[in-house]
Amino acid sequence: MSDAVHDLGDSLSLGTAWYLDKKSKKGADEKYSFGYKRFSLLGALINSIVLIAGSVYVISEAIERLFDPQPSDAQGMIVFAIVGVLVNGFAAWKLSGGTSLNEKAVSWHLLEDVLGWVAVLIVAIVLNFTDNQYLDPALSLLITLYILYNVILRLKETLYIFLQGVPKEIKPEKIKKDILKINNIDSLHHMHIWSLEGEHHVFTSHIKLKNITEFNELLEVKKQIKEVLKAYHFDHYTIETELDNESCELLTSEEYEHDEDHSHDHHKHSH
Repeated sequence: MSDAVHDLGDSLSLGTAWYLDKKSKKGADEKYSFGYKRFSLLGALINSIVLIAGSVYVISEAIERLFDPQPSDAQGMIVFAIVGVLVNGFAAWKLSGGTSLNEKAVSWHLLEDVLGWVAVLIVAIVLNFTDNQYLDPALSLLITLYILYNVILRLKETLYIFLQGVPKEIKPEKIKKDILKINNIDSLHHMHIWSLEGEHHVFTSHIKLKNITEFNELLEVKKQIKEVLKAYHFDHYTIETELDNESCELLTSEEYEHDEDHSHDHHKHSH
C-alpha cells in the first residue's frame, strides 16, 4: 500500500510538472503581462517539495529496515529492477537536456527512480550469492541522501527566483558602472533586476540625464545603454529617462539626497 501511495504521488507530481511546463509556453495576455513563464517555476517548486517528502519517507523506511531486516525474493527483484531501470532510464534520458528549473526538478525526480531501481538490481544480484539483508536499506539510504541534497539545492534556487533575487550570474554594480560611463548620464536610481523563471531576465531603471539639448542626444544615450545591456541577454528591459530639470516622483527625500551625493562623486571622478 505504501509503495502504491508513493507511486501515485510520483505520477501526480510529474503530471503536474508536465502541465505547468506546457502552460509556461503561453505568451503575455491581459491577465499575465509577462506571460506564463513563472508557471514552470511553480512546477519546479511542487516537484521539489514532493521529492523531499518522498525522500524523507524512503529514508525513514530504510532506517526501519536496518533495525529490522526483511528477507527478499532475489530472482523476482532482478526482473522488476531491469524493467524499472529501462523505463525510468529512457524517460530521464529524454529530459536530461532540460534547462528550466522545472525540467531539472523532473530530471532529478526520474533520476531518483532510476537510481532506486539500480540499487534494487545490485542488491538482487548480490543476494544471489550472499544473504546480506542490510545491503538493500543501506544502499537506498545512501542514494536517497544524495538525491535529497541536490533537490534541496534546487529548491533554494527556486525560492530565490520566486523572491525576485538578482540572477547570480549578473553583477548589478558592474552594470551601474558601465552605464555611468556613458556621456550625458548624471546618475541612475530604481534599478531592478530579476528573473521570470531562471532563464529569462528583466531589467528596469530610471536614468538621470545632463546637458541634453537635442532629441537625437537622448536617443544616442538610450542606444548606448542598450548596448551595455545586450551583454547580459535581458529578455525585457525598461529605461525611463529624466532630464536634469526633472525630479522622480518615486524617489524619496533620502534616496534623492543619496542620488545627488553619488552624482557629485561621479563629477569629481570625471574631472
